[in-house]
This record gives sequence, C-alpha cells and structure tokens, in this order.
Amino acid sequence: MKSALMPRVKELGIVAVLIVLVIAFSVMSPNFLDPTNILNIARQIATLGIVAVGFSFVLITGGIDLSVGYQISLNVVVTGMLMAQFGVPWFLAVLLALVLGTLVGLVNGIIITFTGVAPLIVTLSMMMILNGLSYLISKGLPIFGFPAEFSMLGQGAILGIPVSVYVLIAVWIIGLFILNKTYIGRYFYAIGNNVEAARLSGVNTRRTIILVYALCGFFTSIGAVLLLSRLNSAQSATGAGFEFSVLTACVLGGISVMGGRGSLFGAFVGVMIVGVLDNGLVLLNVSEYVQLVIKGCILLAAVIYDAMSKKSRGRRKQIGGVPLAPVAVPA
Repeated sequence: MKSALMPRVKELGIVAVLIVLVIAFSVMSPNFLDPTNILNIARQIATLGIVAVGFSFVLITGGIDLSVGYQISLNVVVTGMLMAQFGVPWFLAVLLALVLGTLVGLVNGIIITFTGVAPLIVTLSMMMILNGLSYLISKGLPIFGFPAEFSMLGQGAILGIPVSVYVLIAVWIIGLFILNKTYIGRYFYAIGNNVEAARLSGVNTRRTIILVYALCGFFTSIGAVLLLSRLNSAQSATGAGFEFSVLTACVLGGISVMGGRGSLFGAFVGVMIVGVLDNGLVLLNVSEYVQLVIKGCILLAAVIYDAMSKKSRGRRKQIGGVPLAPVAVPA
C-alpha cells in the first residue's frame, strides 16, 4: 500500500512546487499574473509540452533522445523554406514537416535497435548531424515570409485561448490514451523495467523501441511547426538547447531517467514548472547565464533524487504500477 501511494505523493509534491513558484513570482513581479502574461506562458510552453509527450515515452522505455532540439531546428528550416522559397501551401508544408520528424525518429530507433549502440550516443550523433544539415540548408540565414494563415497556428486564438493550447491539449489526450489505455503503453513500461524480461514475455522489443522513437519524432515535429508559426521566422539555432529543457521538465515531473516509471500528468506539471520558471526569471531580469546555472542545478537535483529513490526502493518489476509475474531468464 505504501509503495502504491508513493507516485501520488510525488505528484502532489511537484504540484506544490509549481504553486510555490507561482506565488513567489506573483509577489516579486506584479506583472506575472497579468492575463496577457499568462497567455504568453501558455504559448511558450505549447512546444515544450508537446515534445515532452514523445520524450516521456522514450524515457519510460529506458532510452533518451538528445536530438530533439536540432530535430526542431531542421524541421523549422525545411518547413520555412518550403513555404517562403518554394511556394508550397502551408498545410502541405506542415504535413511534410510531420513526415520529416517521424522519419528522423524512425532512423534513431532503427539504429539503436539493430546496432545495440546506446541511445545516448546515437541521438548525440544525430544531434550533430541535424545541426549541420540545418545550417547547410539555411546557410545560417533566417527564413521568413510565411502565409498569414500559417501564423494563426502559433499566434492566433479561439475564444481567447491560443490555438497552440488546443493543439497541446489534443496531443496530451492522445498521449494519455496511448500510455494508459493501450497494450503498447504497457509495453513501454515493461521494456523500461527489464527489456529482456519483456522480450521473453512475448513483447516485440525491437518494433516497440522503433515505434517509440518514431512517435517522439512525430510529436517533436508538431511542436516545431507551432514554434515556427509563433516566431514567424526559421533559424538554424531555433532548437538549440531544447533537449535540455524537455529533459528537465520530464525528470522534474517524475519520469525516471532509468526507465519504467513516470506519468504524463507528472511530466505536464514539470513542463508548467519550467515554463513558469523561464517566464518569471525573465520578468525579474535575471541574467541568461544565471538562468542556465539555476536550471542545471534543478536538473541535477532531480536526477540525484531519482537515483536515490531507486536505490532505496529496490528494483520492482512493474508495468504502469501493476506487478508482473516473475519471468524465468535463462542463465
């Protein structure tokens, strides 16, 4: 019973952290709770929140994708160029952006599963490749001049609520359904707990891991499209460092970097914490370099806590909180 309550206690803890941050910034900056600023925070976290869905899937399976930042860079450059320089209709450019993102994730998953190279190394290498490609395509120059209809995705609002927030909600509903209502979601947890035990239990681990990286690329491309629409300019450095922000949000939200644990609710709260922190520090005119130090300390503390929690708790094999029957692993 005690172990079953622990995830809930942790989720309540991160909600409490979010509330404390909101109260603190409200006191230190009178503009923080201004409706205009609240809507600004909502637009800012839309991309982070959408990417966090796919990134959470990857972390739950015990992997990591450090290339998401430059997946965004390549995506915005290609999408922007298609619209601004080749006259491709915006809806078709968006569709091609989703295909591109999914393909990049698919390549990551295939390399990881068929070579056995650690996800950290594969995605770090992919990050460098995508960084170089984005600069080669754009030649380091900004791309702009997009259709007004496209700008509505990231800048428009319906009933006073940003369009990007509606997209964020839709993506999270889909993510929650995949993780909690399908056997594929259960496979994610099984692989994160013990990939060999999952394989012996009948899970096609290769196909599932490829799928999870493809989904990560797909969701990342959605976030990239919204970011491009909000900024109205495509630059090669657009996604630089984004992988750090999404990793911080997910780990803060209780997604274990060691796999097998975490929920999208926690990740969403983590996204909100990062969004509030970013916005509040800017309003207080805190130096960008000081912000990096603060975020780095937060990520380090969250990872240390995760590691210590695992050590004290021991390694219980579970899928979404439901214990698995022991699986005999041959010597």
